[in-house]
Amino acid sequence: MSSDTSVRDPDAGPPTGPSRRRKFLWAAGAIVFVAVVGFLVYARLSAHRTPQQSFAAFRNGGGGAELAVTVAKVTTGDVPITIDSLGTVTPLATVAIHPQVTGPMIKIAFKEGQMVKAGELLALIDPRPFQAALDQAQGQLQHDQAVLANARVDLARYKTLVAQNSVAEQTYATQQAAVLQDEATLATDSAAVETAKLNLSYCRITSPVDGSVGLRQVDVGNMVSAYSTEIVVVTQLHPMSVLFTVPEGNLSEVVRRLHAGDKLKAVAFDRSFTTQIDTGVLSNADNQIDTSTGTLKLRAMFNNAQSELFPNQFVNIRLTLETLHDQMLVPGAAVQTGASGSYVYVVDMSGGPGGGPATDPPRRPRAGGRRGAGGFGGAGLAGPAYTVHVRYVMTGPTVGNMISIRSGLKVGETVVVDGADQLRDDARVTIPPPPAGAGAPDAGAAPDAAPASGAPGHARAGGRGANGGYSGQGARHAHAPGKTGGAAAPASQQ
Repeated sequence: MSSDTSVRDPDAGPPTGPSRRRKFLWAAGAIVFVAVVGFLVYARLSAHRTPQQSFAAFRNGGGGAELAVTVAKVTTGDVPITIDSLGTVTPLATVAIHPQVTGPMIKIAFKEGQMVKAGELLALIDPRPFQAALDQAQGQLQHDQAVLANARVDLARYKTLVAQNSVAEQTYATQQAAVLQDEATLATDSAAVETAKLNLSYCRITSPVDGSVGLRQVDVGNMVSAYSTEIVVVTQLHPMSVLFTVPEGNLSEVVRRLHAGDKLKAVAFDRSFTTQIDTGVLSNADNQIDTSTGTLKLRAMFNNAQSELFPNQFVNIRLTLETLHDQMLVPGAAVQTGASGSYVYVVDMSGGPGGGPATDPPRRPRAGGRRGAGGFGGAGLAGPAYTVHVRYVMTGPTVGNMISIRSGLKVGETVVVDGADQLRDDARVTIPPPPAGAGAPDAGAAPDAAPASGAPGHARAGGRGANGGYSGQGARHAHAPGKTGGAAAPASQQ
């Protein structure tokens, strides 16, 4: 019996169907895994990008994103050279009122804290004993006047008798001495009358200066003693002086201006240097330097119309030596310091990345637009891309949050204020437009800088910051002090 047996060719390979399918599945799984990992990495990186950077990367074909920075223009303004010092409010007159006669106090004519004029009645001592003493002195004066008149009549009689040889010469000489003696007695009586009048006037205690009275020290009915009992203190408030010191290094400039008759402006601030109290002028300087501190004492005078300068109060004084006009000014945050000196990043507003034209003009935000700063549904598009360059500058004095530039820049150039710490030379940046409702700047133009006066700006939600650049949070930067070659000024001049 025979059966068909299939014989396998030994040269034939293994079966290929199931093995190829397995390889295809493995390859497909690996591709899917790589795609998922790549998508996760991309999503993670995109989460850390700003909307402006995301749009800039999309606009530039997915290349490196530009940095969004805040900018300001170089402006001009006046820069005052000032000296800041701690001073003490010192009245021109502080008088402790003491009685000059002893007696009972019968009247207090002032109220505590009252403003009084010179010569105004403050208190009254019982005048009756002093009036009686005056009357007694006047009576004695009248008696001695009569005695003197009688002596003069006798002298005239003796003179006639001596001429007739009817009386001795000695009698005439004795009468002459009696007349001189009575005249001396009369002078003593006149002095006693004047003393009594003076003591009587001392019963009325008046203010010697215009000023404010303090707290009274005695009450009506108390016995006060001459030159020992203190009744009240009167302090002159108008005008008011402030004593302060300056380093001897500023001595020559201050003295020169004083001798020239210049009225140097002095401004008084509170102890925190935030509130201006009053404005005055430098009055005079001391005649010697304090060797223990190396400082010179100065006096500034203030009208103190609002009585805000209080005696013995500590205040800060800002003395203006001179004012530099038409100085270039930039926000202090724009100036960076490196090994080679101070520098700023200047924005090339005439061209975009690589020296070419700006990529896109800034567009006004459009509510509900399809393309936002970071894709769809954003608040608005980012500004155009520009190139920044390092520019070394020579700095001068500061004023507020602005710093003057002696050389290295030109008026109207645009510098980076916020974000300069992440830049390098020839880096690409974008200038974000202002938030919605704040208005957009002109295409290709940098936002305006701070006011020319250099005074700190006011932060405004959704508007310009204090440094002149556009920012959603307003002022955030303090000025960076620079180098100076002018007169020394400890506080506002580096």
